[in-house]
Amino acid sequence: MKYIAIIPARGGSKRLPGKNIKLFCGKPLIYYSIIAAAKSIGISNVFVSTDDEKIATVAKEYGANIIMRPVELASDTSTTTSALQHVLSKMQPGDYPNAVITLQPTNPLRKISLIESAIRIFEQQKENVDSVITVSENKCKLGKIENGLFEPVSYSLEQRSQDISKLYFENGLIYITKSEVIQKKESVFGEKIYPFITEDLFGDVDIDTLQDFELGELIFNKYKNEFNF
Repeated sequence: MKYIAIIPARGGSKRLPGKNIKLFCGKPLIYYSIIAAAKSIGISNVFVSTDDEKIATVAKEYGANIIMRPVELASDTSTTTSALQHVLSKMQPGDYPNAVITLQPTNPLRKISLIESAIRIFEQQKENVDSVITVSENKCKLGKIENGLFEPVSYSLEQRSQDISKLYFENGLIYITKSEVIQKKESVFGEKIYPFITEDLFGDVDIDTLQDFELGELIFNKYKNEFNF
């Protein structure tokens, strides 16, 4: 199968302005997703979808192909799927992929080996699923606040952690989706989603705030020998 990587990176960020090109451990944040994709066996091309000229310039320096996104696809309410569809619409017939690997630039702690493992899983499951996504086990006791009072949702009060049914969260590291699902079902997931469970702490780093950024740098610096960047 033919795979391309698409990194959606629009310019607007209210809580952490300029985050996609903010220096993270000495490199622009988007660098880590571009390089991980470029070095992964199985990915034929790397595209960055953006509406921001500064992001485009930085991404191009690291070898990514740039697809400038129209304004109507770069608002706060625009979906990732719409950006992926736009990139696919620019593909020549000979370059059109069987599947798209979506890598969010806000998840920089992504090993090359993880991408390659996800591709192998997708190859094994492709006849039965629409997509493969990375997930992490949720180890928190979740609840909601109703009328000012806390109510458990994922457990019962005084229930031991080891007795709680396992739940998982979408960690955002990797999404692999059949191109036809993106185009026809207008979804990065489709209906049949295969979970690739990741067990390290790297899936917990999803940068949206300055605190996320600083925590991500601490973790990366501690484990940087595990990344081939």
